[in-house]
Amino acid sequence: MNKIILITGTSTGFGKLMVQTLSKEGHTIIAAMRGTTGKNQTVANELAALPNVDVVELDLTSDESVKNAFAQSLARYGKIDVLVNNAGVAGFGLAEAYTIEQVRNLFEVNFYGVLRTYDAVLPSMRANKSGLIINLSTGASGFTLPFMVPYMASKFAMESLVEGFSHELKSYGIENVSVQSGVYPTEMTNGTKAGFNADKEDIIAAYGEEAVNAFNTMGSAMFGKMAEFNMNPQTIANGILDLINLPEGERPLRYPLDAIAQGTDHEFVKSRAGIKDKWAKNYGFSL
Repeated sequence: MNKIILITGTSTGFGKLMVQTLSKEGHTIIAAMRGTTGKNQTVANELAALPNVDVVELDLTSDESVKNAFAQSLARYGKIDVLVNNAGVAGFGLAEAYTIEQVRNLFEVNFYGVLRTYDAVLPSMRANKSGLIINLSTGASGFTLPFMVPYMASKFAMESLVEGFSHELKSYGIENVSVQSGVYPTEMTNGTKAGFNADKEDIIAAYGEEAVNAFNTMGSAMFGKMAEFNMNPQTIANGILDLINLPEGERPLRYPLDAIAQGTDHEFVKSRAGIKDKWAKNYGFSL
């Protein structure tokens, strides 16, 4: 069945692949991105030329832009069946070397941007008693890593949002999923898409070579594994399609797609859910 699907962050990477993949399957895609008449005009025109694809301007850091993009889409199509919160920004560096403003920049996209889309789409989904919201998270979504602390914090916050909404919206037939993607070769990881990195140069200098070497060692390990396991971004686009095709009521809260984790991500998701259930029962309620 044809679905009306709005996807954020479609100018590059996973988002662009999602548009191409879902369009081929006959779905109607609202491809949302910034700079549709500016820096991303070429890719906007490329995607708009695909069957059943409508490109809209959307800046996740702007309340007005998000409201306008969703209002425009709802006016044209009458509903949005699926929202895919794909847009996100990365950030690397020592936690102490981040200014508060730089941390805010991460949260504006990775957390507040997601919250803005929820606020914009939920009234119509609740009215229809149906909807699916898929959120791109990160492989290490339940623990943090050195040199990525503010980024992971923004994803932790998003995960909390998704998990809470999944309970509150269940009676409205609205399903919520977070996708644990792991490390893939996209513009976010190859350096061509700028992130919000540590920006206190004096603190970075104070930590010296030991921190630089530790960061490089971790990065080399991650990128080495990415090559070893031949991580293909198409896996994520295909996973989104699989989630959309699942029957209503059968979509999981968390959906790991990280071959490098070799099953440990699935173990973590399962154990975390089990412990949460026990905790809730100890407090006298179920979730």
